[in-house]
Amino acid sequence: MKIKQQVLDSIITQGMLPLFFYADADVSVEITRTLYKAGVRVFEYTNRGAAALENFKKLKELQQAEMPDLNLGIGTIKSVHEADAFINAGADFLVSPIVNPEVAKMANDLNMLWIPGCMTPTEIYTAQSSNAALIKLFPANILGPEFLTSIKELFRDQLFMPTGGVELDAGNISTWFKAGVCAVGMGSKLISKKVLEEKLYDELFTNTQKAIELVQTSR
Repeated sequence: MKIKQQVLDSIITQGMLPLFFYADADVSVEITRTLYKAGVRVFEYTNRGAAALENFKKLKELQQAEMPDLNLGIGTIKSVHEADAFINAGADFLVSPIVNPEVAKMANDLNMLWIPGCMTPTEIYTAQSSNAALIKLFPANILGPEFLTSIKELFRDQLFMPTGGVELDAGNISTWFKAGVCAVGMGSKLISKKVLEEKLYDELFTNTQKAIELVQTSR
Protein backbone atom coordinates (compact mmCIF):
# COMPACT_ATOMS: atom_id res chain seq x y z
CA MET A 1 0.00 0.00 0.00
CA LYS A 2 1.27 3.45 -0.92
CA ILE A 3 0.83 6.34 1.50
CA LYS A 4 -1.91 8.90 0.92
CA GLN A 5 0.25 11.87 -0.08
CA GLN A 6 2.36 9.83 -2.48
CA VAL A 7 -0.68 8.66 -4.44
CA LEU A 8 -2.28 12.11 -4.40
CA ASP A 9 0.91 13.69 -5.73
CA SER A 10 1.04 11.06 -8.47
CA ILE A 11 -2.52 11.86 -9.60
CA ILE A 12 -1.85 15.60 -9.60
CA THR A 13 1.42 15.18 -11.51
CA GLN A 14 -0.17 12.90 -14.11
CA GLY A 15 -3.23 15.14 -14.34
CA MET A 16 -5.55 12.33 -15.29
CA LEU A 17 -6.75 9.07 -13.81
CA PRO A 18 -7.54 6.31 -16.33
CA LEU A 19 -10.15 3.81 -15.13
CA PHE A 20 -11.74 0.64 -16.45
CA PHE A 21 -13.07 -2.83 -15.72
CA TYR A 22 -13.17 -5.84 -17.99
CA ALA A 23 -14.18 -9.36 -17.06
CA ASP A 24 -11.36 -11.04 -19.01
CA ALA A 25 -8.29 -11.08 -16.77
CA ASP A 26 -5.81 -11.41 -19.65
CA VAL A 27 -7.25 -8.36 -21.41
CA SER A 28 -7.19 -6.43 -18.13
CA VAL A 29 -3.50 -7.26 -17.78
CA GLU A 30 -2.70 -6.15 -21.34
CA ILE A 31 -4.67 -2.92 -20.94
CA THR A 32 -2.66 -2.19 -17.80
CA ARG A 33 0.61 -2.94 -19.58
CA THR A 34 -0.40 -0.63 -22.43
CA LEU A 35 -1.33 2.22 -20.09
CA TYR A 36 1.98 1.83 -18.30
CA LYS A 37 4.00 1.79 -21.54
CA ALA A 38 2.20 4.98 -22.59
CA GLY A 39 3.37 6.73 -19.43
CA VAL A 40 0.61 6.11 -16.88
CA ARG A 41 1.86 5.73 -13.31
CA VAL A 42 -1.46 5.80 -11.46
CA PHE A 43 -4.78 4.30 -12.50
CA GLU A 44 -8.02 2.91 -11.16
CA TYR A 45 -9.45 -0.55 -11.79
CA THR A 46 -13.18 -0.50 -11.09
CA ASN A 47 -15.18 -2.94 -8.98
CA ARG A 48 -17.93 -3.40 -11.54
CA GLY A 49 -18.18 -7.11 -12.08
CA ALA A 50 -17.97 -10.48 -10.38
CA ALA A 51 -14.39 -10.97 -11.62
CA ALA A 52 -13.12 -7.63 -10.25
CA LEU A 53 -11.42 -8.93 -7.12
CA GLU A 54 -9.64 -11.86 -8.77
CA ASN A 55 -8.62 -9.68 -11.71
CA PHE A 56 -7.31 -7.05 -9.31
CA LYS A 57 -5.14 -9.64 -7.60
CA LYS A 58 -3.62 -10.49 -11.00
CA LEU A 59 -2.97 -6.80 -11.63
CA LYS A 60 -1.20 -6.57 -8.26
CA GLU A 61 1.04 -9.47 -9.29
CA LEU A 62 1.78 -7.63 -12.53
CA GLN A 63 2.51 -4.42 -10.64
CA GLN A 64 4.93 -6.13 -8.29
CA ALA A 65 6.69 -8.00 -11.09
CA GLU A 66 6.92 -5.31 -13.76
CA MET A 67 5.71 -1.92 -12.50
CA PRO A 68 6.82 -1.17 -8.93
CA ASP A 69 6.31 2.57 -9.48
CA LEU A 70 2.66 2.13 -10.54
CA ASN A 71 -0.02 3.29 -8.09
CA LEU A 72 -2.91 0.84 -8.50
CA GLY A 73 -6.26 1.82 -7.01
CA ILE A 74 -9.71 0.30 -6.92
CA GLY A 75 -12.88 2.17 -7.78
CA THR A 76 -16.63 1.75 -7.27
CA ILE A 77 -16.13 1.02 -3.59
CA LYS A 78 -19.42 1.63 -1.77
CA SER A 79 -19.08 -0.38 1.44
CA VAL A 80 -16.63 -1.28 4.19
CA HIS A 81 -16.90 -4.92 3.09
CA GLU A 82 -15.76 -4.05 -0.45
CA ALA A 83 -13.03 -1.74 0.84
CA ASP A 84 -11.69 -4.41 3.19
CA ALA A 85 -11.51 -7.04 0.43
CA PHE A 86 -9.53 -4.83 -1.93
CA ILE A 87 -7.30 -3.38 0.77
CA ASN A 88 -6.35 -6.94 1.67
CA ALA A 89 -5.66 -7.54 -2.03
CA GLY A 90 -3.20 -4.64 -2.00
CA ALA A 91 -5.10 -1.60 -3.29
CA ASP A 92 -3.01 1.57 -3.14
CA PHE A 93 -6.07 3.86 -2.95
CA LEU A 94 -9.87 3.77 -2.94
CA VAL A 95 -12.33 5.58 -5.22
CA SER A 96 -16.06 5.70 -4.48
CA PRO A 97 -19.13 6.91 -6.39
CA ILE A 98 -20.64 8.01 -3.06
CA VAL A 99 -19.64 9.40 0.33
CA ASN A 100 -19.51 6.63 2.92
CA PRO A 101 -17.96 7.92 6.18
CA GLU A 102 -17.19 4.37 7.32
CA VAL A 103 -15.09 3.74 4.22
CA ALA A 104 -13.44 7.12 4.78
CA LYS A 105 -12.51 6.19 8.35
CA MET A 106 -11.04 2.88 7.24
CA ALA A 107 -8.89 4.65 4.65
CA ASN A 108 -7.88 7.46 7.00
CA ASP A 109 -6.83 5.00 9.70
CA LEU A 110 -4.47 3.44 7.16
CA ASN A 111 -3.21 6.80 5.81
CA MET A 112 -4.70 5.75 2.49
CA LEU A 113 -6.13 8.04 -0.19
CA TRP A 114 -9.93 7.86 -0.48
CA ILE A 115 -11.61 9.71 -3.36
CA PRO A 116 -15.40 9.99 -2.91
CA GLY A 117 -17.84 10.95 -5.65
CA CYS A 118 -19.97 14.04 -5.04
CA MET A 119 -22.74 15.79 -6.96
CA THR A 120 -23.93 18.50 -4.56
CA PRO A 121 -22.43 21.07 -2.18
CA THR A 122 -23.84 19.11 0.76
CA GLU A 123 -22.08 15.95 -0.40
CA ILE A 124 -18.84 17.90 -0.86
CA TYR A 125 -19.13 19.26 2.68
CA THR A 126 -19.79 15.76 4.03
CA ALA A 127 -16.76 14.43 2.14
CA GLN A 128 -14.61 17.21 3.56
CA SER A 129 -15.85 16.32 7.04
CA SER A 130 -14.41 12.86 6.40
CA ASN A 131 -11.04 14.31 5.34
CA ALA A 132 -11.33 13.77 1.60
CA ALA A 133 -8.16 15.26 0.11
CA LEU A 134 -9.48 14.82 -3.43
CA ILE A 135 -13.15 14.79 -4.45
CA LYS A 136 -14.52 13.24 -7.62
CA LEU A 137 -17.21 15.31 -9.36
CA PHE A 138 -19.53 12.61 -10.63
CA PRO A 139 -21.13 12.28 -13.10
CA ALA A 140 -19.09 15.01 -14.76
CA ASN A 141 -21.10 15.10 -17.98
CA ILE A 142 -24.22 16.02 -16.01
CA LEU A 143 -22.54 18.55 -13.70
CA GLY A 144 -20.30 20.24 -16.27
CA PRO A 145 -17.39 22.64 -15.65
CA GLU A 146 -19.86 25.42 -14.84
CA PHE A 147 -20.84 23.60 -11.66
CA LEU A 148 -17.30 23.76 -10.33
CA THR A 149 -16.93 27.38 -11.37
CA SER A 150 -20.08 28.18 -9.40
CA ILE A 151 -19.15 26.42 -6.16
CA LYS A 152 -15.36 26.42 -5.90
CA GLU A 153 -15.26 29.62 -3.82
CA LEU A 154 -17.34 27.78 -1.22
CA PHE A 155 -14.66 25.12 -0.94
CA ARG A 156 -11.35 26.93 -1.28
CA ASP A 157 -8.24 24.75 -1.41
CA GLN A 158 -10.31 21.60 -2.05
CA LEU A 159 -8.97 19.45 -4.89
CA PHE A 160 -11.48 18.25 -7.48
CA MET A 161 -11.40 15.72 -10.33
CA PRO A 162 -14.31 15.22 -12.79
CA THR A 163 -15.14 11.66 -13.80
CA GLY A 164 -17.83 10.36 -16.13
CA GLY A 165 -18.01 11.74 -19.65
CA VAL A 166 -14.73 13.67 -19.80
CA GLU A 167 -13.89 13.71 -23.51
CA LEU A 168 -10.60 12.96 -25.22
CA ASP A 169 -10.77 16.44 -26.66
CA ALA A 170 -8.57 19.50 -26.15
CA GLY A 171 -11.52 21.86 -25.69
CA ASN A 172 -13.28 19.68 -23.13
CA ILE A 173 -10.18 18.93 -21.07
CA SER A 174 -8.99 22.54 -21.20
CA THR A 175 -12.38 23.79 -20.00
CA TRP A 176 -12.25 21.53 -16.97
CA PHE A 177 -8.77 22.70 -15.99
CA LYS A 178 -9.76 26.33 -16.47
CA ALA A 179 -12.67 25.66 -14.10
CA GLY A 180 -10.16 24.61 -11.47
CA VAL A 181 -9.72 20.82 -11.42
CA CYS A 182 -6.36 19.24 -10.57
CA ALA A 183 -6.92 16.16 -12.75
CA VAL A 184 -9.55 14.47 -14.91
CA GLY A 185 -10.87 10.92 -14.73
CA MET A 186 -10.79 9.13 -18.10
CA GLY A 187 -12.96 6.04 -18.47
CA SER A 188 -14.81 4.83 -21.54
CA LYS A 189 -13.81 7.86 -23.62
CA LEU A 190 -10.23 6.54 -23.40
CA ILE A 191 -10.63 2.82 -22.74
CA SER A 192 -13.67 2.18 -24.86
CA LYS A 193 -15.77 -0.95 -25.18
CA LYS A 194 -14.37 -1.36 -28.69
CA VAL A 195 -10.78 -1.14 -27.45
CA LEU A 196 -11.50 -3.79 -24.83
CA GLU A 197 -13.46 -6.18 -27.02
CA GLU A 198 -11.21 -5.90 -30.07
CA LYS A 199 -7.96 -5.68 -28.05
CA LEU A 200 -6.91 -2.47 -29.77
CA TYR A 201 -3.80 -1.97 -27.65
CA ASP A 202 -1.91 0.13 -30.20
CA GLU A 203 -4.86 2.50 -30.46
CA LEU A 204 -5.06 2.74 -26.68
CA PHE A 205 -1.33 3.45 -26.47
CA THR A 206 -1.63 6.33 -28.94
CA ASN A 207 -4.75 7.76 -27.31
CA THR A 208 -3.25 7.53 -23.83
CA GLN A 209 -0.19 9.48 -24.92
CA LYS A 210 -2.54 12.00 -26.54
CA ALA A 211 -4.54 12.32 -23.32
CA ILE A 212 -1.41 12.89 -21.25
CA GLU A 213 -0.26 15.56 -23.72
CA LEU A 214 -3.66 17.28 -23.74
CA VAL A 215 -3.66 17.42 -19.96
CA GLN A 216 -0.18 18.92 -19.81
CA THR A 217 -1.01 21.61 -22.38
CA SER A 218 -4.36 22.38 -20.69
CA ARG A 219 -2.99 23.27 -17.25
